[in-house]
Amino acid sequence: MTGLARLIDAHHHLWDLGHCHYPWLMEKGVRRFFGDPAPIQKDYLVSDFRADIGDLPVEKSVHIQVGVRPEDAVKETAWLQKMGEAHGLPSAIVAFTDLTSPDLERQLDAHTQHDRLRGIRQIVGRSAEEDRKTGTRGLLSNPAFLEGLRALSHRDLSFDLQLTPPLMQAAANVLEQVAELKVALCHAGSPSDFSEAGLLEWREGLRRLAALPNVICKVSGFGMFQPDWTTQDIRPLVLTAIDIFGPDRIAFGSNFPVDGLAASYTRVMNAYLDITDGFSTGERVAMFAGVAERFYRL
Repeated sequence: MTGLARLIDAHHHLWDLGHCHYPWLMEKGVRRFFGDPAPIQKDYLVSDFRADIGDLPVEKSVHIQVGVRPEDAVKETAWLQKMGEAHGLPSAIVAFTDLTSPDLERQLDAHTQHDRLRGIRQIVGRSAEEDRKTGTRGLLSNPAFLEGLRALSHRDLSFDLQLTPPLMQAAANVLEQVAELKVALCHAGSPSDFSEAGLLEWREGLRRLAALPNVICKVSGFGMFQPDWTTQDIRPLVLTAIDIFGPDRIAFGSNFPVDGLAASYTRVMNAYLDITDGFSTGERVAMFAGVAERFYRL
């Protein structure tokens, strides 16, 4: 029992490998920062997502882009729009676009032809190892990236920010320059260094981002960096994020099917529900539905 009448999953993924090309899902035998992706290197459709949800009262959901090749980004949005119309989920789409692209406005025009489109995610940081390979952390010092963020705000589109704790301060410096942009911090900032120094850096980064009133924090993805997690392991992380942002700026997501490599959907969501059991009903309704509903205009 959830104790709540409805839930909104603020962060999950879907894919059809026959419709779009996802390089990391097609690449065999390569271990990622979150582990061996082999078990999920197959279609993950709305029917699979609903099967994972089971009896939990997930009423709406937000699909987050998941590594489609750039030339298929609008094609993915169009497919997700059709899935939402046919099956009820996803309720909202956060798509990929390269915000530094010279033809950004044309790409955004194409994405926004689909009325479930709510925002863009361009990953800034995944893990220290992969960041060194991709160089995406360089976005934070690229003037074109800031201009791309401004282009989103002008269209009333949000930005999903995925990065690692060492990049939080620099990200806050950038976001201060586009204060009208709605930003969702993915995976609570991806804490992965659980040493005293690593957790301190994470907390300080969260506080810096939380000082920006246009930023919310999505709690999800703990299985990527600690696949053997227990509820007690993640409890202090979840409660720290809530303490820093406040219940009115927290949204919970499953990060499925990626976090399904570590735990079932029911186990993930029930852990969050258990951890927040001491909060008021109003605070829990906000964190498990209201914040996502407001932020993504569901």
